[in-house]
Amino acid sequence: MPASLETQRPVVLVVDDAPSSLGMLCDSLEGEGYTVLVARDGDAALQRLELVVPDAILLDAVMPGLSGFETCRQIKANPALAHIPVIFMTGLSETEHVLEGFACGGVDYVVKPLRAQEVVARLHTHTRNARMTRLAREAVDVAGFGVLLVDARGRVAWRSPQAALWLNSLDGEAAPGRLPRAMDAALLDDSAPVLISSDGLQLSVRNMGRVGIGETMLLLEQLSTNASVPSRLTNAALTPRETEVLSWLAKGKTNRDMGDILGMSHRTVNKHLEHIFEKLGVETRAAAAALASGHML
Repeated sequence: MPASLETQRPVVLVVDDAPSSLGMLCDSLEGEGYTVLVARDGDAALQRLELVVPDAILLDAVMPGLSGFETCRQIKANPALAHIPVIFMTGLSETEHVLEGFACGGVDYVVKPLRAQEVVARLHTHTRNARMTRLAREAVDVAGFGVLLVDARGRVAWRSPQAALWLNSLDGEAAPGRLPRAMDAALLDDSAPVLISSDGLQLSVRNMGRVGIGETMLLLEQLSTNASVPSRLTNAALTPRETEVLSWLAKGKTNRDMGDILGMSHRTVNKHLEHIFEKLGVETRAAAAALASGHML
């Protein structure tokens, strides 16, 4: 596993109108290696989130002013914060309240009085999963790709940093949260990449299929200004998982590193690499990495 994930101290934001009652929980979190930030209400939490992006949020559902449910909705409506796992902690245990917690974007729900060890265990799982998901999604940028996730209504549900830069560079205004019209064809056809261009920017957009409930993944690659056909990487039609493996290979990671980062066995990594080599028409790790890095066409 990358050293940065082992040495970086994760940050958790605890939001409760009576933080003194959570002293034992905060002490337990500190003892487990977390940096704990505290906010007394929803408004204070949102203000803190303008300054720091925590790895997870423990959120009381019932507070004076902005409720925990509404606070969570505002957090999830912000693309820069939407990835943060929110765990509700409250005395409300009725089914309707639990369902509301999940409906507004929470990933878990613990009922007061809190059992510190249980909360720490749940927090550790969700924090790790969120980090691994973010790493895996952003890995494709390493190989020169960008990724878009589009929901069933055609709205952009998530975009990698590289994809965001390219979208901002395209000519023509898109409605907030929507794809440029030139990309609509990619949502309708997954048999071949769609080519779109603007001044100084030419992109190949490939539909990678469904990756979640009602979500479609689009893989973006920038072509040279005089390119008339997609590159070998685009034609290879790598799966999303193979693209992730290739991205980390290009970054110099070993099979063991990739297995730890992507949560798979080393044998599975080897199998993905075999498929990647075959699709790219190469025989060595160095050739695949060079191709991914843009040194070979």
